Amino acid sequence: MNPTAVSALPAWPYPRWIAHRGAGKLAPENTLAAFRLGAAHGYRMFECDAKLSADGVVFLMHDATLERTTNAHGIGGELPWHALSQLDAGSWHSRTFAGESLPTLEALARFCLTNDHLLNIEIKPTPGTESATGEAVARLAAQLWQGAVVPPLLTSFKPDALSAAKAAAPEQPRGLLVDTLWSGWFEKTQELECVAVVANYALWDAATVARVHNAGMRCLSYTVNDDWAAQHLLALGTDGIITDRVDLFSPN
Repeated sequence: MNPTAVSALPAWPYPRWIAHRGAGKLAPENTLAAFRLGAAHGYRMFECDAKLSADGVVFLMHDATLERTTNAHGIGGELPWHALSQLDAGSWHSRTFAGESLPTLEALARFCLTNDHLLNIEIKPTPGTESATGEAVARLAAQLWQGAVVPPLLTSFKPDALSAAKAAAPEQPRGLLVDTLWSGWFEKTQELECVAVVANYALWDAATVARVHNAGMRCLSYTVNDDWAAQHLLALGTDGIITDRVDLFSPN
């Protein structure tokens, strides 16, 4: 790794270790209980998934469908927030979390801002709502974190969502998520004026890290749950590690 290239990068306000969906698999993902548990393990930054309800409320959930992480069926984005807010998003995980509800992004923002925690918001649109979701998440993030020292990092696998986020709130930092190095991925990061690439950890090698760093962007990885993988990424000089194993990796 070329240390000169890293030293020339813009300042990076985010910590290296990021708790995936709050606390990984130790609590029901994307619930306030998960973020509280991740914080109890010492994490200062969290990743979450944000999508739109049918009536335009930004709420936290990963899947398009409700079955895996709630007691309901169907497509979450097709329900109004009032209906979504009544769901049980904890019993699927364990009895300890029975009755835990789906939070809004606004509720998570209050938790993070009150406790000086940082956030990576993955824009996770219901299929067909990429632009609308990107715009709504970016506008709301800009409003909720107005005046904050460090804004949330907005990321997505969907370039259309990031493009809409850029148009709606260009000052909000953006990162492209990639599961493969598809044709044109790097050019798309430049078009979207990304500050980071968030890649499947297996994609990083010395040449790809250097290419991203030389373009003034940071290299983040998901989802890193093994010590050997974390050590490899640290040796490559990557900048951020998203993990489920908040019980294994100390963020300090």
